[in-house]
Amino acid sequence: MSQAIVLRVNGSDRAVTADPFASLADTLREGLGLIGTKIGCDAGDCGACTVLVDGEQVCSCLVSTAQAEGHDILTIEGADPIVDRLKQAFLAHGAAQCGICTPGMIMAAADLLKHTPSPDTQAIEDALGGVLCRCTGYIKIIEAVADVARGANILPAPVAEAGQAVGARIARVDGLAKVSGTDRFGADFAPEGALWLRAVRSPHARAGFTLGDIKAFKAGHPGIEAVLTAADVPGANSFGIFPHLKDQPVFAPGFARYRGECVLALVGTREAVEAVRVAELPIAWDIEEALIGVEAALEPGAYALHPTIPDNVLSRGNLKTGDVEAGHRAGAATATGEFRTGFVEHAYIEPEAGYALRVGNRIEVTACTQAPVMDQEEVARVMGLAMADVRIVPTACGGGFGGKLDVSVQPLLAVAAWVTGKPVRVIYSRIESMASTTKRHPSAISARMSADAEGRFTAYEMTGDFNTGAYASWGPTVAGRVPVHASGPYRVPNVHNRVRAIHTNEVPAGAFRGFGIPQAAIAGETLIDDLAEKLRLDRWTIRRLNAIDHGDATPCGQVIHASAGLPQCLDAVKDDFFRLEAEAEAHNAKGGRVAMGVGIACMWYGCGNTSMSNPSRMRITLGRDGKLTFWNGAADIGQGSSTVLLQIAADGLGLPVTDFDFVIGDTDRTYDAGKTSASRQTFVSGNASKLAGEDLRAKILALANAGPGAKLTLNGTTLSVEDGEASRTLDLAALAADDVGTVLAGEGMYDPPSTALDANGQGIPYATYGFAAQVASVEVDRILGTVKVKTIVAAHDVGRAVNPTLTEGQIHGGIAQGLGLALMEEYLPGRTENLHDYLIPTVGDMPEIVVKLIEDTEPEGPYGAKGVGEPALVATPPAILAAIRHATGVRVTQVPVLPHRLWEAMQAKEAAE
Repeated sequence: MSQAIVLRVNGSDRAVTADPFASLADTLREGLGLIGTKIGCDAGDCGACTVLVDGEQVCSCLVSTAQAEGHDILTIEGADPIVDRLKQAFLAHGAAQCGICTPGMIMAAADLLKHTPSPDTQAIEDALGGVLCRCTGYIKIIEAVADVARGANILPAPVAEAGQAVGARIARVDGLAKVSGTDRFGADFAPEGALWLRAVRSPHARAGFTLGDIKAFKAGHPGIEAVLTAADVPGANSFGIFPHLKDQPVFAPGFARYRGECVLALVGTREAVEAVRVAELPIAWDIEEALIGVEAALEPGAYALHPTIPDNVLSRGNLKTGDVEAGHRAGAATATGEFRTGFVEHAYIEPEAGYALRVGNRIEVTACTQAPVMDQEEVARVMGLAMADVRIVPTACGGGFGGKLDVSVQPLLAVAAWVTGKPVRVIYSRIESMASTTKRHPSAISARMSADAEGRFTAYEMTGDFNTGAYASWGPTVAGRVPVHASGPYRVPNVHNRVRAIHTNEVPAGAFRGFGIPQAAIAGETLIDDLAEKLRLDRWTIRRLNAIDHGDATPCGQVIHASAGLPQCLDAVKDDFFRLEAEAEAHNAKGGRVAMGVGIACMWYGCGNTSMSNPSRMRITLGRDGKLTFWNGAADIGQGSSTVLLQIAADGLGLPVTDFDFVIGDTDRTYDAGKTSASRQTFVSGNASKLAGEDLRAKILALANAGPGAKLTLNGTTLSVEDGEASRTLDLAALAADDVGTVLAGEGMYDPPSTALDANGQGIPYATYGFAAQVASVEVDRILGTVKVKTIVAAHDVGRAVNPTLTEGQIHGGIAQGLGLALMEEYLPGRTENLHDYLIPTVGDMPEIVVKLIEDTEPEGPYGAKGVGEPALVATPPAILAAIRHATGVRVTQVPVLPHRLWEAMQAKEAAE
């Protein structure tokens, strides 16, 4: 029961009406509007809700409102000199990416610095250990806190002059809102009086169900305004990524195919929907035996999850070049292996959230997303509306990594707002988010590789079965992308790769930073180490000997004429590899409990969609009032596209970044920039942004009758065009404008050149590729089987680093996720559906990371740039596995390498010797 409570918050007494047993986090946010305190788990696991109570950091989701009464509470919104300096340092260092964890990080750091003004690195890590970050890899966060601790001058990031933005370490343009806690995420706002939606989900992996008397249930629960089922969907009760595979229902129509599938939704007041107990719901279940794992789904006689796919094989991928058997026969050594990976959770700190509003015969959905126009298409289908009658307004996105490409809350909210005629909001719980949304595909890979006596690769073949779960999601993309990449960034004349995406009664697997390439890289890089061992070659040399270079052909038959920087990447890490390897071997020669090891791995990754159109369109306007606006439809999920694309656009136009306002993502106001995935935004949308800037510049120069080298200066409504004797000044206020005040506009559209692949995977799947080489050093406790990664040296060919600070941050974050994939992350439905049992790296798990940016310019890219978001992760797991092998002699073929698994493998090796 709510009651009046007075809280002392940020130095003032604040009266609020709240349930005394409600969490302090909830009361701060919903009662006092202090949205800077974020809720990522509501269980004390993530630390996003960290505030200071009487100067001590606490997870405010674990403190009741009544407990906080009479105590001093400091949130990110409060005026505090240490908090203010931390905000400046985080902004300068690029320590905030998506920003959802940033307020919690800053408050935890403030607690440390108030008690320990001069902490060492270990003390900083200890203080931040309770706050999880999924984006940054923590490195820049530690640097920012250390700067404040030593009293360094916190200088703002440099301001780039006109025409010099590309390559500059300017601050993230949305960074101030992130470090201040004012960036608005999906759970942070909704229309006054919005109803709440609660999805009810299947507790069974495979079950039919019948619904009882919904009308009677509703009558017995005052405050419930609607109980939504499949019958309430106005249009098609199905959605999906591919036009021919709209196979996933909004509400399961009488049969659930995985544990966590939505069956119905309760809509009403928050108190009413939260009060309903599952046992009260009028649902009768008929449980059937589920197909768990691809082996069960492929058994002869196994039932078909979908009538149109009788063998449960959703999609197949194939690449074949040369004669793979002849290639193996020509080899002096052959290596084979069987490899397995499991489900991996995205674990973004922001659970899915948003709201919807019916506006006449239109529906507007405001939510976190990676793909606004794809959401618009999906909602239009579900609602039976034209695209123009659906508006998607992206909120700030608290991490995505592929998991927010598929719709989640969007169709549920749209149906609810349409049926009730009222605004409706939803915030997924952490458990609900993890149980119901897509994962990384589990894989079972069999691979074989050969090399001649000198170490040159002669053949590679693999077969891979990828568990795509109950619905298609991005399964066909994984099946198509993996065969192209599986042999690695090497010259291999004879290749045959086959992949299947297979349906099971498990959570759908979708896009997750790499689209199956990390799984394949584990197999390929392990076999390369096998060949090096058999041929008595060192692991660096065999990779350098075979590395793809300019003018080489890929297994698809595509000749890479430019931006093939793998040789430079390998050269950049050479000294580090041999130094660390020698140090490890010297250490191990002394014996002892802790063994050291060093590994190396390489990767490549095609930027953009595979062999299909994936255009982006951008617009820049100049108003009569002197307002310069960049209309950018690309969703920034923390990778920094809002900043990078603005830097590119600014240089295309020739005005500084500081002259621009910007609008992000709203489908009513921006063009389609395509989805934020496949490491495509810098390359694809970057080109569109450059063209838009150049188009507007050309129009300005034409109006001023100036030459191409003219310098532009914007000062209020005065636009100066300096071109020697031809210089002139344009009074924008005096120029003709359209009905919204636009005087001039520039547009750019870009679609990367690629071709379709034939039946053997031959063609041009991508316009450009990212390359990398990474070296990992580890320590292994021989008694416990635990692994500590000590150092990662990462050399990445990024074409051109548009913003080196953000590029480094992406690499740090990718390495952190790769470390988690290798050593600790294992999603088990029903068992690891929270951030307590599902482990992701903390600040204390991170190694020293040395980033080496290689800029082998991509002529097709904007100012030479290409993507780095996904490449950052791919090489990390195989490098770590190789280091474990070097330390222990154990050849790891299953991830994650949990301590008990490594211990058992070491015991088995010892027994066999």
